[in-house]
Amino acid sequence: MARRPLSAALALVAGAAALVVPTGLGAASPALAAAPGDKDVTAVMFEWKFASIAKACTDTLGPAGYGYVQVSPPQEHIQGGQWWTSYQPVSYRIAGRLGDRAAFSAMVNTCHSAGVKVVADSVINHMAAGNGTGTGGSAYTKYDYPGLYSGADMDDCRSQINNYNDRGNVQNCELVGLADLDTGEDYVRGRIAGYLNDLLSLGVDGFRIDAAKHMPAADLAAIKSRLTNPNVYWKQEAIHGAGEAVSPSEYLGTGDVQEFRYGRSLKQVFLNENLAHLKNFGEGWGFMESGKSGVFVDNHDTERGGDTLNYRHGSAYTLATVFMLAYPYGSPDVHSGYEFSDHDAGPPNGGQVNACYSEGWKCQHAWREISSMVGFRNAARGQGVTDWWDNGGDQIAFGRGNKAYVAINHEGSALNRTFQTSLPAGDYCDVQSGKGVTVNGSGRFTATVPAGAAVALHANARTCSGGGTDPGPGPGNGSSGASFGVNATTQLGQNIHVTGDQAALGNWNPANAPKLDPATYPVWKLDVNLPAGTTFAYKYVRKDASGNVTWESGANRTATVPASGKVTLTADVWRG
Repeated sequence: MARRPLSAALALVAGAAALVVPTGLGAASPALAAAPGDKDVTAVMFEWKFASIAKACTDTLGPAGYGYVQVSPPQEHIQGGQWWTSYQPVSYRIAGRLGDRAAFSAMVNTCHSAGVKVVADSVINHMAAGNGTGTGGSAYTKYDYPGLYSGADMDDCRSQINNYNDRGNVQNCELVGLADLDTGEDYVRGRIAGYLNDLLSLGVDGFRIDAAKHMPAADLAAIKSRLTNPNVYWKQEAIHGAGEAVSPSEYLGTGDVQEFRYGRSLKQVFLNENLAHLKNFGEGWGFMESGKSGVFVDNHDTERGGDTLNYRHGSAYTLATVFMLAYPYGSPDVHSGYEFSDHDAGPPNGGQVNACYSEGWKCQHAWREISSMVGFRNAARGQGVTDWWDNGGDQIAFGRGNKAYVAINHEGSALNRTFQTSLPAGDYCDVQSGKGVTVNGSGRFTATVPAGAAVALHANARTCSGGGTDPGPGPGNGSSGASFGVNATTQLGQNIHVTGDQAALGNWNPANAPKLDPATYPVWKLDVNLPAGTTFAYKYVRKDASGNVTWESGANRTATVPASGKVTLTADVWRG
């Protein structure tokens, strides 16, 4: 596959069709940064409005234990509905699609109150192509951004990058035709530092540096030295390409660097190899040092480009994220985006998230299987891998010292086993299922791990109710209701919904029936809030892209919500 440039910019030159180019996501880590304490997981809220992020910090990110939230570029950019317009800056004003300065500031303050630090995606390699008026009203033409930059600041090379084996070509020329800033100039460095310092003044805790490989490492070090906090957290997008002139490791001197080989390798292992091979994953595979590497299962570029797994891969995607959060390499990002069929499609409702799992918002950060593992990772911090077990294929299990233990089943049949751990004896909550597990005095417990699922125990989740030890936020994140889970195969474009005799279930109207999530396909899951003690009837329906509805056969199913908690209906099977 040809090497793709690594900015999330997309050029629209003279009305020509645009090419998408990748960006990466990093994750907060202690290296040369404000220490993240015991929380190093970043939720990357791709193209979420700032107001929606603020609500998520309070409702889900803080309670789940996320240390950081990464926000999409806040600066003024070119107009247009596509996601990549956010990566073509027009000015350094906070005036983009996702919110103005007041909304950004309020988001930072709200997230801080929830215990979540904020990382801003920062586009400082280039400016926009073309000409027009930006999202904040600023007029611009290529090479002229009034009050900010003129042609003299972008005259090193005005041809497009075409040779990744030539350092000068990669770092001085134009990424897909975007106006390349000469970051070697003192003036340019000063303006970039001024923008980042403005974000710092609003409370930002760190920066993700877009397209870092397209700027010399020395230039980035000089810019960082001008910040009001030169030790601020700093993670850099630098895509590894074998034999290329610029290596990601060159950037380790100023902060963390994203390890793109991590996500690519997880895709290869989960789809084509055996999970048993992951026993020495990370530095043992030749990756960069763990303490300075940002890792991810997918990001907004790689999920579109096919470099990595994405939400369409069902349980493989979910279990890869479970593994990432359980395994002690790098600092992880959890991508939280939206469904797309059009590669260029921008965010639903311009980034306004009215509710998770609706209008296309995937909300991976809140999936029970994923969000529950954030607390797992926090509890296991500082502990190495212990008690590794595998079947030589796609069933693995391992501990994190005496703090945590996980078993992952990526095979087609259930795993029934007595697992050996180093956990202290006692009762634990399997944060994946919400069911209790007892570890005996020898550190063993017996469990059944369903196909395409996991079991996860940790020291901070000893019971499955109260005290923040519930498996975590998810659809219908209330105190009482029903947890649906039906095994149902579908064709492309089909989805599974549940309906029944309650308003929350659409009152038997398929048009209003809530959609279940295929995160662990072929099992579709959804939590729905219902009053305690409610007896209800329900059935599953299959809907295709044209709205055609197929009801499952048989009599209506029935269940009763308990006096406290949710009734678990996760063993249902579609009746054809």
